[in-house]
Amino acid sequence: MITPSLNDRLAPDGVALCIIDIQVDFGSPDGALAKMGVPVGQVASAIENAGRLATLARQARIPVIFAGLKTDPSTDSAAWIEWMRYRNVDPDCAYAVCRDGSGGEAFYKVVPDSGDQVVWKQRYSAFVGTGFEHLLRAQGVDTLVICGLTTECCVDSTVRDAFQRDWLVVVAGDACGAYRGDFHHHTLEVLAENFAVVLNTDEIVGTWNGHITKGS
Repeated sequence: MITPSLNDRLAPDGVALCIIDIQVDFGSPDGALAKMGVPVGQVASAIENAGRLATLARQARIPVIFAGLKTDPSTDSAAWIEWMRYRNVDPDCAYAVCRDGSGGEAFYKVVPDSGDQVVWKQRYSAFVGTGFEHLLRAQGVDTLVICGLTTECCVDSTVRDAFQRDWLVVVAGDACGAYRGDFHHHTLEVLAENFAVVLNTDEIVGTWNGHITKGS
């Protein structure tokens, strides 16, 4: 349910849309994860809904910020590599995702427009090792709408970091996706309990449409 106060916080002045990791390697049937056998078709509807949010945000003059993973051997995490070995996963294979210059790091279906902003990251959270926090504060953003891939990993990490940095976070639940449905649903439950307001795309689109109509 969108309360009057939340409706005000979703108004174009002060809100931004962050789209996380909708990239070739994570969402395309030709990407690295699909080639590893990951069921990327599970996230197709989330990508479509994220596109709807991006289109309407631009119409409402709401900042659209893309956060994407771009990896390079010089920025690989030693802890992450050791963790993968502990799980009996070849880190060289696992890290062959969104490598800089591979094409797999390109945004997929939902792509930045000329007025959008892009933050490249090397970790799960869009806040770690990037200028994302400064970007938001410089634009006076107090409410962050977040969507993208995957719900339990990079979306979850970014939501938690945003909330603990004092942003009100709205998660577009059906514009987030995971390769396992139970991960997706359980993560949304945890985020709603502790860190964010979880809405669906239609609710957010309806609110933004209302503000566009009022402003016309």
